[in-house]
Amino acid sequence: MISTGDMAHCRASIRTGSLSFHAASRLLPPRVRDPALALYAFCRLADDEVDEGQDKARAVLTLRDRLDLAYRGQPRNAPEDRAFAALVEDFAMPRALPEALLEGLAWDATGRQYDTLSGVMDYSARVAAAVGAMMCVLMQVRDADALARACDLGLAMQLTNIARDVGEDARAGRLYLPRDWLRDEGLDPARFLANPAPDPRIARLTRRLLAEAEGLYIRAEAGVAVLPLDCRPGIFGARHIYAGIGRAVRQNGFDSITRRARTGKVAKIGWLTLAMGQTAASLALPRAPHLHALPAPEVAFLVSAAARAPVSRGRTEALLSVLAQLEAQDRRRRDRGASLSRSTV
Repeated sequence: MISTGDMAHCRASIRTGSLSFHAASRLLPPRVRDPALALYAFCRLADDEVDEGQDKARAVLTLRDRLDLAYRGQPRNAPEDRAFAALVEDFAMPRALPEALLEGLAWDATGRQYDTLSGVMDYSARVAAAVGAMMCVLMQVRDADALARACDLGLAMQLTNIARDVGEDARAGRLYLPRDWLRDEGLDPARFLANPAPDPRIARLTRRLLAEAEGLYIRAEAGVAVLPLDCRPGIFGARHIYAGIGRAVRQNGFDSITRRARTGKVAKIGWLTLAMGQTAASLALPRAPHLHALPAPEVAFLVSAAARAPVSRGRTEALLSVLAQLEAQDRRRRDRGASLSRSTV
């Protein structure tokens, strides 16, 4: 069970670090809201350490060690780690889910490139859909159809984030728009990254990505409608708040280079009110046929991991491979540091 002090710390970190999720979480029942806030606090901290740190390889390897400790029941002495270890035990969280997130962060650290939409979806599955699957576990939902739709929602949210952050990411040397899309528009990805200036062709690609997200949001709603009744308002709320970010990008003329789309408090309140009405409607409406649609190929492994009874498994070959790359990168960095130290003696 998560301690009172650790829970208070996690709430505070999400209140300032993830405004959209914090707003939606207020509609979740306490039995789900508190572990969800703890989960997001751990994921947010991990993402920030990799995204903002100077040594990304070391940050990922440290996160690997923190996950190992949490699953041994011996978490690092930090509120986020202790809270995460408690929810792992309380909810029998399948280890494959947070390790998918770890793999996505490792891809960031190695500078992985995404040539196709499927590649972007592979990345989004790890850094966002995995969190959607973990949220289902916290709601005690292991139905494969509901899990597939939760992963759809995670994919949609991540595609929305990518559309919002095109300029910010490019200025940091990152590109998550599919590179083949840029080439189809006559754009060279390297030149765009060197000079991320506003361009109607980038605006068209941002619009195209948001269209992909919108289809996923619509499909995800079928899954929200079969969640426990007291959980539906919070998840419907998250769906509308994140989709609202996409609408703000649209209102900016799909310019995510010079402007960052923002949503205000009044808009969030409106979307949360809409979520309450949608929850009431879900009691009367028949189940949507696309509830039973197959999961997107990129998230099928997450659905499989969360749907079955948790078992102890070793890391996948793909994760071991990318961690080995990071360990080699980290060794080279330390060797260079040692060599420079010797040369100055």
